[in-house]
This record gives sequence, C-alpha cells and structure tokens, in this order.
Amino acid sequence: MTQLRLPLQRPEGARKDEFIVGDANARVVHHLEHWGTWPVMAALLVGPRKSGRSLLARLFTKRAGGQMIDDAERASETAIFHAWNLAQADHKPLLLVADFAPPEWSVRLPDLRSRLAATPVLRIDEPDDGLFAAILRQQFDRHELDVREEAIAWMLKRVERTYLALTRIVDALDNEAMARDTRRISLPLARSALQAAGLLVHMRGELDLGDRPVATPREEA
Repeated sequence: MTQLRLPLQRPEGARKDEFIVGDANARVVHHLEHWGTWPVMAALLVGPRKSGRSLLARLFTKRAGGQMIDDAERASETAIFHAWNLAQADHKPLLLVADFAPPEWSVRLPDLRSRLAATPVLRIDEPDDGLFAAILRQQFDRHELDVREEAIAWMLKRVERTYLALTRIVDALDNEAMARDTRRISLPLARSALQAAGLLVHMRGELDLGDRPVATPREEA
C-alpha cells in the first residue's frame, strides 16, 4: 500500500491532496503516470462515487498540464467533443470522469460517440480489505479521531466494503465523538455508533450483540 501525491513527493500524514494506491486503483494510477504513451490524448476515468476519482483527476491534470471534465455524463456533449479534439491538437491529456462508460452512459452526438469508442477506459474498483483499512485510517487522522486498532479490526469484519459506506462510517463516528466530547473511539463506542447508524453488516448466523452468536430461525427449526 502506498500513498501517492501528484505532482509532489509522497508525503507523511494525511492531507487533502493524498491519494492512497491499492489493488483497486493501481492500474489506473499506472496508466495516468504513463500518459505520454496513450494512443489518444484522452482517457475516461470511471468508478464508484467517493472513490477519490475526482481528486486523482485533479492531481493528474495539475501534473500533466491537461484538462479534466468531472461528471462528464452530465456535461455538454459539444463541449466534450471540442475538448477531445483540442487535447489531440495540443498533445495535452483530457481526463473525463464519470460514473459509467458508454454504452451505459448514453451519448447522442455521433462524432463524440466515435471518439469515446477510441478512448481508453480506466476503472477504479471497490476497495479490498487493505485499501479499505488504509483509507479508514487516513480519514480518521484527517478528522483527528483516535480510533483504536481493535476497533478498526472489528469494523473490517462487519461493514460493507464500499467507498460510500466508508464515508458514512467516518461521519457516524465523527458525529458520535462530537456528541460525547471526545476524539477517542473505543470498540464499544464504535459498535454503538455504527449500529445506531445502520452501518453494520452482520455475519451469517449472528447478530451484533457483544459478538455473541445467536441461532437463526432456520437453525432453531
């Protein structure tokens, strides 16, 4: 797991311009770092919301001197068309950020549709355990939350592995910490806050009652 800050050196500590690299996004970062070899001076960056895709695009365009269009599927098709052509003429990369790539993103302008068909698609996947934990720690640090490692290990077994869930977890714990006038998050506090927020995904055959397994209706039958 590495922390990448473009265009500067890898920093220490959690900062707003930090992007953590893991298996879910390593190929995307590699492709961006070698933009000079792109077959066309454009790429389409897609992935889940809250995955850091917009941050990565901003850092990339700052480094490469190119242009980014966020929420591209909702932008003007004519504007994207002209930006795509300009990127080829100026040899400066264009990065389009969207939820999905065509054909899930319906493109009406035929000339733009043909250009997007020739544009590489870079996909950020949902995080694996290692990346999920690394981003959790980064976000806890950013919110100045002192979360016990035992609480993090406990959460990793009981929460949904998505970027959106990760954001909601941090928000729930931050709100609970403020309500209790503390920045230290123990395992009991984390359990209480996440259970109240409906963010726990229980393991099969158990409910989250002090981690004590209970029989399901089928088992009791």
